[in-house]
Amino acid sequence: MSDRREAIAIVGAGSWGTALSMVLGEAGRPVRLWARRPELALAIRERSRNPEYLSQYALPTLVQATGAMDEAVSGARLIILAVPSHGMRAVCELLSEYVSPEQGVVSAAKGLEHETGRRMSEVISESLGRSHRIAVLSGPNLAPGVAKRNATVSVAASADRNFAGEVQSTMSTPRFRVYTNTDVLGVELGGVLKNVIAIGAGIGDGLGFGDNTKAALMTRGLAEMKRLGMALGARGDTFHGLSGMGDLIATCAGRTSRNHQVGYELATGRSLADVLRGMAPQIAEGIETTRAVVRLAASVGVGMPIAAAVHAVLFEDITPMAAVKSLMTRAWRDELDE
Repeated sequence: MSDRREAIAIVGAGSWGTALSMVLGEAGRPVRLWARRPELALAIRERSRNPEYLSQYALPTLVQATGAMDEAVSGARLIILAVPSHGMRAVCELLSEYVSPEQGVVSAAKGLEHETGRRMSEVISESLGRSHRIAVLSGPNLAPGVAKRNATVSVAASADRNFAGEVQSTMSTPRFRVYTNTDVLGVELGGVLKNVIAIGAGIGDGLGFGDNTKAALMTRGLAEMKRLGMALGARGDTFHGLSGMGDLIATCAGRTSRNHQVGYELATGRSLADVLRGMAPQIAEGIETTRAVVRLAASVGVGMPIAAAVHAVLFEDITPMAAVKSLMTRAWRDELDE
């Protein structure tokens, strides 16, 4: 493998892991890309591209795929976990056999653990041990745009300011700029909660509503995100940054957003099961995240009417138009009444 001292391990060869491998490999960083299925790793090595995700893009020569976790992470200076939230704990349990406390770990996932409602940084800490340096990466970072080499900005958050800076210096390139933040809770929740609102934005587009509706939904959705985040201890201003408002804009307006796509297709009359079959092997984090968010909001007594309306469409057999009516006919209130 390439220069093991400076190598970066990316665990997860889906769209996001593949896009990140392109960013770092093109910037001269040796990357070891771990695929859960050995046959996918082999195909990536043989074709110098990922045949299942972002297959139209060739991978840099510094990206080397492997199906062996020990080979991927041994000696890597940074380990980036780009796996779906529902698989994070199992992957971390496998990773725990090979990772050392000296290696920094970055979560690039945007979801909550379905059964427990845990954030990904909490799952990582519980699985690997609290001695590990952990950061989260979030922001308006839709994988297709990153793969197209569009100028992209992200934020790395860690309670350890020095480690956040290390992630920043390691991952920043001329086309991928990384900021830092110490509000891990807020940055992580921003990346989680916007997926729920993006499903709502897709519903609005699928129903044929225009810019007025989308602007209102995004503005009030951001208010919900901030309200829950602050109730849980996050800083309010974090939600006006890249992982909050920035990511919300990208996922609500971007037609490449899988969560937006789910909402759009549901509004045209397709069933959720049918939509998911059509998306495979891709997943939309916002679907199961909606369940967890509604439970979490109820546990702390925070009202999230948009999230509740999305939940009703996804899981309660409420039609998209009925959900819109429920939002528009709620009791009147002051705009700034939290």
